[in-house]
Amino acid sequence: MTIRARMTLWYAGVLLISALIIAGFSVGELHERKDQSEGPEESLEDVIQLVCWIGIPAVLLSIAGGWLLMRKAFAPLTVLTSAAERLNEHNLGEQLPRSGNGDELDRLAEVLNGMTRRLNDAFKRVHEFTLHASHELKTPLTVLCAETETELRDDALGAVERERAASRLDELGRLTRIVDGLALLAKADAGRVNLALAPVALDDLVRDSFADTQILAQSRSITVEMKACDPVKVSGDAHRLRQLLLNLADNAIKYNSDGGRISMALRSNGAQAEFSIANTGKGIPADALPRVFDRFFRADPAHGSEVDGCGLGLSIAQWIASAHKGAIRIDSEPEKMTTVKLTIPILSGGSSV
Repeated sequence: MTIRARMTLWYAGVLLISALIIAGFSVGELHERKDQSEGPEESLEDVIQLVCWIGIPAVLLSIAGGWLLMRKAFAPLTVLTSAAERLNEHNLGEQLPRSGNGDELDRLAEVLNGMTRRLNDAFKRVHEFTLHASHELKTPLTVLCAETETELRDDALGAVERERAASRLDELGRLTRIVDGLALLAKADAGRVNLALAPVALDDLVRDSFADTQILAQSRSITVEMKACDPVKVSGDAHRLRQLLLNLADNAIKYNSDGGRISMALRSNGAQAEFSIANTGKGIPADALPRVFDRFFRADPAHGSEVDGCGLGLSIAQWIASAHKGAIRIDSEPEKMTTVKLTIPILSGGSSV
């Protein structure tokens, strides 16, 4: 129940109790006036008529007036609440409306505006730090990778040293992928990633992804099948869409079981292209599903430590889907099947079945 409705009920209750008290006093006074020429029955009838013709309308008018007054009084709070509900990390620079009359609500709006400004500045500093740090890390990582590769080409290197150098190169490669992913997401958060939008045959990209997935899945004897691949065209960046499909396929392989299955499908559904990729494996617990797109989140830390990855693939996939006005979601039945569903608007006149 809203504050306005609750206060109106209280207001009506107070008026009703007041009216009953007045009526009680009136009846008591009638009993004290028995010596008058008019009998108590006639006086009681007069009081009842007075209550019906004056008291009840007065109470109803008071309730209506109280409702209007409270509606006017709470109108700024309603506007402030609606504006605050629209705030998110992307529009913290917007100011909440102020009445300017200096009352409690106006002061509250001022305090909230100050808080959002501080939050906006904090988000900007985090984004700038991530962007600059990832940029500065690229050069030393590139140098270390090149030196390690040169070391591995040295024929005089012993077996133990060669194994250590190869392991070091793998870790440097993983760190490079983390830095690249953070740099991309930081640029995306700051709106600095420009997409080369053009008509793209999404079914061609899906077929390429299907072929790549078959090759990558061979080492674990995972069966990959294509259930459907409708010809669909979308407006998008072919490079980013290919990256999105690769990330989804990579996860379907990494979090699968040896000898498991992967199924892909691309279907045209009205104005939407629907791509799905499902894989067997351990699955994702229900309580972890809302957080799977968080950066560096692992649904199962113990299992995740055995899987090569940086925890940014799904975050990047979600950004690419959103940048193409699409959506991505995950459904999972633990120990059975995990399905990722991607929807992207079809280019007008770009599908034929």
